Amino acid sequence: MAYENVSVEIGDDFVAVLTLNRPEQLNTFNTPLATELERAFWELDGDRRVRVIILKGAGKVFCAGIDLNEFFGKTAQQYREWIELMEKPLETIPQMRTPVIAQLHGVAAANGAGMVAAADLAVAADNARMGLTAINVGLNCIGPVVPVSRSVGRKQALEMLLFGDLITADRALEMGLVNRVVPKADLESETRRWAAMLAQKSPVAVQLSKKAFHAAADMEYHQAFAYMNEAFARLCTAEDAAEGINAFKEKRRPVWKEC
Repeated sequence: MAYENVSVEIGDDFVAVLTLNRPEQLNTFNTPLATELERAFWELDGDRRVRVIILKGAGKVFCAGIDLNEFFGKTAQQYREWIELMEKPLETIPQMRTPVIAQLHGVAAANGAGMVAAADLAVAADNARMGLTAINVGLNCIGPVVPVSRSVGRKQALEMLLFGDLITADRALEMGLVNRVVPKADLESETRRWAAMLAQKSPVAVQLSKKAFHAAADMEYHQAFAYMNEAFARLCTAEDAAEGINAFKEKRRPVWKEC
């Protein structure tokens, strides 16, 4: 997997680190980065060595949004195609079988904040900030607000969309945009430790759980129960289910099947 705008490292703990790698441009999205990020997600999702993906940014910030150098001179149709490409990775994460953990440092603005919200889980440094900032330059974050609104209440999401303020990591934790806030010095090690713990779970159970969760989120209440019960029944027939229960009863570590 050769890339110029992202980098990939796969560890022997089943954890891959996917890094946005345009530090001098604050990891802003442009056409090459968006294209490579989308490809990297799907290639890692199909790699048997990978059970969890950590998404991070190189340099001072996680991601400062979209590179406005690509903004000017487009028709309405070209703008639509352009923004669809920029936001495609935000749509892709819920479709993947592999959990994605965002590792937030510095700032996540606009599309960057959308990436944090779209990630399945997120860990933030205690001095990090995030926000839907495009309104401040006469645009909006109408795409990134979609995953944000799935994590917070409607009025909070609309406030972020309309005011464009950067919120603190602690506020993001209160709102449900991130799962954990850790000291800046511990961000790398704590995120990796958490990812490695998740990678020790049954790959089949984790992947099915993620898929079912995202699918049921858009369903009517009773339909969601029916879908989840069917997913649980399928999981019960997997070898990992029997292995997990037997290992628990025998007081030993389970040996999971390859995903």
